Amino acid sequence: MVHRTLALLGSSFFFILSMVTLASSQPVRGVTDTEILVGQWGPQTGPGAPWGAVARGSGLLFKIVNQEGGIHGRKIKYSIRDDAYQPAKTKAIAKEFVDQIGVFAVIGGVGTGTGMAVRDYLMENKVPWFGPVSGARNWTHPFQKYLFALYPLYDDEAYNLTDLLHSKMGFKKIAMFYQNDDFGKQGLEGVERYLKDKEIDLVAQVSAEVTDRDLSSHVLKLKKSGAEAVIMLVMPVHAALILSEAAKIGFKAQWATSNTLCDSALMMQITKGSWVGVVNSFFSELPDSNHPLMVKYRKWQKQLEPQERWGLFYYAGIGFAEPFVEGVRRAGRNLTPDSWVKAMETLKDWQGIGVPVTYGPMERQGGKHVFYGKVRPDGSCEKLTDWIRITK
Repeated sequence: MVHRTLALLGSSFFFILSMVTLASSQPVRGVTDTEILVGQWGPQTGPGAPWGAVARGSGLLFKIVNQEGGIHGRKIKYSIRDDAYQPAKTKAIAKEFVDQIGVFAVIGGVGTGTGMAVRDYLMENKVPWFGPVSGARNWTHPFQKYLFALYPLYDDEAYNLTDLLHSKMGFKKIAMFYQNDDFGKQGLEGVERYLKDKEIDLVAQVSAEVTDRDLSSHVLKLKKSGAEAVIMLVMPVHAALILSEAAKIGFKAQWATSNTLCDSALMMQITKGSWVGVVNSFFSELPDSNHPLMVKYRKWQKQLEPQERWGLFYYAGIGFAEPFVEGVRRAGRNLTPDSWVKAMETLKDWQGIGVPVTYGPMERQGGKHVFYGKVRPDGSCEKLTDWIRITK
């Protein structure tokens, strides 16, 4: 009887052990012995096309990583898709990434509306998503285990930008021009929150739809308000159109904007020189920075992607991918969604070319800093501040 019991216990033990071994050997989506599959969507065409450079910049970093030997014996295989800043297309791309390509993770992805179209789908499929290219609260509220936000929050950024205009630059009459979606509305909340704290009225709030192309009535409202300064949270085409209309009717104000329009050289080109004097917030090094990583990346860009323009939108894509790569390194050879999550949660004030990044078991908002600059006539930027923590 004792021998029979021992035999049964022994067979049970080996059955459990075999099941554990089998489970541990199950393939991880997007991870092979030699590759890690990742993907990113971005507007390579359409009204948000200047932002499409972000996805291409991430691609440069992955090429550099591969040139330097990969990570724990694996190279990164990267897929870019054009969603034209249209949520319906983003949905189709996400399904392709998961069901056809089988990516391990999604990196970046420009847009709040586009990202929200696929957030729940990616999370339900346990696809790690690092660094949505948007400062909306939607990525961290509610908490999502596999989603790590990098971008500083629009609300906090706009609050501090308003403080810069009001308390540091002396403007009393401030207006807001914003995109009529979560991107623009959350920025508006920050502006209103600051002005409420100071018991000051917002002299005008003017919104635009993504499809709007005639902004003549918008700029008239801003001019009639008597605004001395206007904060913009819009896409590049709307920034160019509003400045053009302002010039036509002689409306002069101090224009200021979030880091979504921080590629001043490109914005100078798009606005035909009207971007001079605009105040921007920034979440990564300036283009001519002597930071060792910036020197390294500029060198690699000339070698690997000479057709690309070295500008903030482009190398922001590097900044949006750097922490992801660091997490893969820390996860070790046994890379799974859960091991990557645990590795990411060990980042404390980690910094590449962008903001200092900190995560934790219940902390998914990594970026909490910006600095401010003002555009010079040659398209370069005068740095107005050092890094400022904008999120408490």
